[in-house]
Amino acid sequence: MHSGKSRRLRKKLYLDEFAVKGVELDCNLTCKNEDELATIMDEFFVYVNTLNLCIGGGGDLTSFAGFISSHERYGSVTESDISSISNWLKGQSVVSEFNIGELVDAS
Repeated sequence: MHSGKSRRLRKKLYLDEFAVKGVELDCNLTCKNEDELATIMDEFFVYVNTLNLCIGGGGDLTSFAGFISSHERYGSVTESDISSISNWLKGQSVVSEFNIGELVDAS
C-alpha cells in the first residue's frame, strides 16, 4: 500500500484501491472463412459488452489475441468475469483452444 500518498493522489494515479485490472486473451480458431470469423468476433464482442467490459485486439482465421478491461473508469475485470468468458469460449465450436492470463494492471 502507498500509505504515504493521499487518497486523492492514489485515485489520480490508479493505485491501491483504485488500481484497474485487466487480462490478456489468446485464442486459436478454426474459422473456414472471413464471414465465420466476423460472426464469432461480433458475438464475442457483444457478450463481453454485456459484462460491462471491452476488448481490444486482432487476429485472423487461425488466431485472435486481445486485452479485456472494464468500461468503467475505475472498474476492473473480476474472477467471475474471467470464468464467464472462459465458459462462453468453451461453448464455441470455432475456438479450438484459448488462454486467459492473470489479472494485470491495465492503467
